[in-house]
Amino acid sequence: MSARLAPVFLALALGVSGAPAAAQSTVASGDGVNLRGLDKISGLTTDLALSVGETISYGRMSISLISCRYPADDPSAEAYAFLEIIHETRNERMFYGWMVASSPALNALDDARYDVWVLSCQ
Repeated sequence: MSARLAPVFLALALGVSGAPAAAQSTVASGDGVNLRGLDKISGLTTDLALSVGETISYGRMSISLISCRYPADDPSAEAYAFLEIIHETRNERMFYGWMVASSPALNALDDARYDVWVLSCQ
């Protein structure tokens, strides 16, 4: 993750923006996340559900959910999840950070075979 983007993701995580306090939306934490995975070779998509603290296997990756947040006043408006994705055979971190549902390319998993993106918090 770029050093320039780190403050933006921290602000999202804390529910902070440049707006006055009265106009700020409160942020709620979800118990889990709904993800979608794409195998670029086969073209198959798979919906994945994880609870906070849970790790699941998808393809050759293990995906762990650390946190999922959304605006408390409009849960369907946005979701952002803090994920760790590990390549199981090489035991190397492929992704660690916030993924934003409305902007999946903003901070995306960089893998030749798989894509993973956030759909919503549970």
